[in-house]
This record gives sequence, structure tokens and C-alpha cells, in this order.
Amino acid sequence: MKAPTGRFLTYEEYLNYEDGTDYRHELVDGVLEAMTPATGKHSRIVRALLFCLQTEVDRSARDWQVRQSETGVQTTSRRVRIPDLCILTAQQVEDIENTAAVLQTPPPLVVEVVSPESITRDYRFKRSEYAGIGVNEYWIVDPLEQKVSVLVLEEGFYEESTFQNGEVIASPTFPDLGLTAEGILNPN
Repeated sequence: MKAPTGRFLTYEEYLNYEDGTDYRHELVDGVLEAMTPATGKHSRIVRALLFCLQTEVDRSARDWQVRQSETGVQTTSRRVRIPDLCILTAQQVEDIENTAAVLQTPPPLVVEVVSPESITRDYRFKRSEYAGIGVNEYWIVDPLEQKVSVLVLEEGFYEESTFQNGEVIASPTFPDLGLTAEGILNPN
């Protein structure tokens, strides 16, 4: 389906949208926002985190999956965000097995890697949207500022802890992870 011109898309139209390119799109208040292709460093960070988080999921024997940039999260009736990484529960995996991969329930953890064009979106808009739908833990990995922010939902608002250099990331979802900010920001 091509995007209709001169009007906003509905959520259902978004689910069926195809423009024939490899670009991913988020839906923001009925408007498609193309996600720019990632830099090499951005991709390295996402791949390394995917491996580390999936290893920790497997080690802790949780029935979860880590997904990379392929699963959307509906944050309002007219907004769908596509995080760089998100953790899906077994029920969420089942819920999207035969339908568009857009979650209707909050994933346990979402990770966004900041790029120059996503600073406001990742720090401001997605922060409030993810809190609004009840995402318990939201990581903002910022290679521009060389820091990792872990936001934990407390009474409807995020409490933020920031990690830099060799500081070990404190994650309620993965308390035994043992990753440092440096290790996340500069993977091998």
C-alpha cells in the first residue's frame, strides 16, 4: 500500500504500508517518519547488545526473545515506535506470530541507540511514550555523549541512572549482566 497523500494514516493503514524500499517507518500522529539507515558504529553497538542480552536471557532461562529493529511498539492509537532492540515475552512472541510485528503490550525492556538525528526523539518523545505505556526499563545508549542511561519506571515516571567509562550497568531486568558502559559503547 502506498501512503495516502493529503491525510493522516490510520493505525490499520500503517500496518499495511509498503513503499517498496528497505526503509523502516515509525508512525507519529498519523504521519510516517522514515528511519535513516544506521551508521556502522550504531550497527556494531546494536549487534553486540543483541548478542549480550540474548546470552543473558538464555543463561537466566527466561522464555524471552531479543528483537532488533524489526518489532514495533504501539505507544498510542496513532503512534508506533521501532526501537533498536526490545525484549519480548513468550506471550508477545505468540501474539505477533501471524500478524504485523507491532506489540500491543509493553515489552519488559527497550533499547535505543542515539544518532545525531534522533537525540530529541530518543531522550524526550520516546521516553514519555514508553513510560506512558508501562515499559519497565528503557536504555538510551548514547555514543555521541559516551554514556548509557538506564531508566526504570517508578510510579509512572522514569528514574534515571547514567553510566560512563568502566561503570557496570545496573539493570533491574538483568541484575547479573556485568556489562560496562565502555563495553556497550565501544564493542569489539
